[in-house]
Amino acid sequence: MPAITTDAKREIVEDFAKLIRQKKTSGAKPAHTVINFRNEKKDGVERPIEQVPIGLLRYRKDNGRIASDVLDYQKSCGPLDEKTTEAQTILEGFLEEKDPEKTEILTKSIAHSGQNEPAIVTCDGFIINGNRRKMVMEKLGKKDRGRPEFEFMKVVILPGPGDPGGPPALREIEQLENRYQLQSEGKSEYYGFDRALSIKRKMELGFTLEEQLRDDPRYVRGSEKEIDQAVRDVEKDYLLPLERVDGYLQLFGRDGLYSTVSAGRADPEGRWQAFTDYSSYTYQRCFKNPNWLLTSGVDEEDIGGLEDAAFKLIRLRHFKGLPKLHMIMRQFPKLCAVKESRKELLKISEEVDAVLPSKERFDDKGNPLSAEQNDRKWVERYQQDVIHRLKRALDYQESNQEKETPITLLDAAYRKLTHERMKVPSISVSDFAKARQLASDIQKRARDIENEIYHYKKQCESLANKK
Repeated sequence: MPAITTDAKREIVEDFAKLIRQKKTSGAKPAHTVINFRNEKKDGVERPIEQVPIGLLRYRKDNGRIASDVLDYQKSCGPLDEKTTEAQTILEGFLEEKDPEKTEILTKSIAHSGQNEPAIVTCDGFIINGNRRKMVMEKLGKKDRGRPEFEFMKVVILPGPGDPGGPPALREIEQLENRYQLQSEGKSEYYGFDRALSIKRKMELGFTLEEQLRDDPRYVRGSEKEIDQAVRDVEKDYLLPLERVDGYLQLFGRDGLYSTVSAGRADPEGRWQAFTDYSSYTYQRCFKNPNWLLTSGVDEEDIGGLEDAAFKLIRLRHFKGLPKLHMIMRQFPKLCAVKESRKELLKISEEVDAVLPSKERFDDKGNPLSAEQNDRKWVERYQQDVIHRLKRALDYQESNQEKETPITLLDAAYRKLTHERMKVPSISVSDFAKARQLASDIQKRARDIENEIYHYKKQCESLANKK
């Protein structure tokens, strides 16, 4: 997707904009407000709060809160044209299913006190901030037609053609959504998975991660060091796990089908947490760490098979009588580091197919199985083999912990220090100081251990002579 520029304009649906101009009315209380658009909040620029028939307002498919649902739908069913009634119904369904608990709280609040905060919309009525409020108010209006306050919605309308400043560019719309998504005053925070997808989409449109963070109130006056750390944190918590999700979907032939990973915060079966744990505990700290690979005895060529096994464990999700999935993902590096456990994990990769045999991908009537049905059938076919291998890996890892005596640890340390890859010319120049310090620390510790062994040996000999 090409990067957008500050000059790239969003296409305005003139018929929709004309209806908004004709039907909007003033008289809302308060009559004006300041929104976080362009530099208006900083400059204290007030915009009027209008009242617009709620039926003229429309959901945006680029709403970050439902990013995973939209991407999944478009992958499975084709493009969503947000101008159509059919698409609007679909988008409303995504919003309704995303966070029912928070939606119920908002419903009770609006039913009791009405709409307190105005929505922010484009000149042709597409909502940038306030989608759930529209959904709730429409449902309340259908339920209680005697309350006219649910027929109109308080909105701030962004400028259109001919207005001062002109209509917002695509980049400005992304920035405006980003600013409000980072303000959680009474709003439902984005589910981690959708936030990751929203961040990625904005980056693909040319809105850098640093620019997105600069809109966060916590970092508005942040130093370069603070921003750099915040960028690393977002990459670790959102973007890198999302990369593993993409790898998972590719393995099972489901590129872009994000709903098969998680439907949102209200989805108790969601796998997003498992991916964040796997990405943090295993992929980033271990598989991308040459030192860990060396000390753990893991060959680089085994990483693909081990990740394959991790993805199959994540797909399975449930392990009766064994630790929960998120605990297994946090323990995964230890399993990989034990030779016998690693062999069992690699057998999961080798022996368990990523996809069902072709004849099993259809129901009795010859129709292709849905993603959910495919998952269920895959689990039924392979869960026994996966759990058997996992249990053996856990048993080996537990047994290995019991075998870690001082002599085995010393032996392992010596073997690592005399490993064929322990070659000084391979050390980076920038790491020389650290390498010398480590070598010095190892030498000191080795002398201390040798002295302790010597004195303990003398004590044992002395006690034996007294007897």
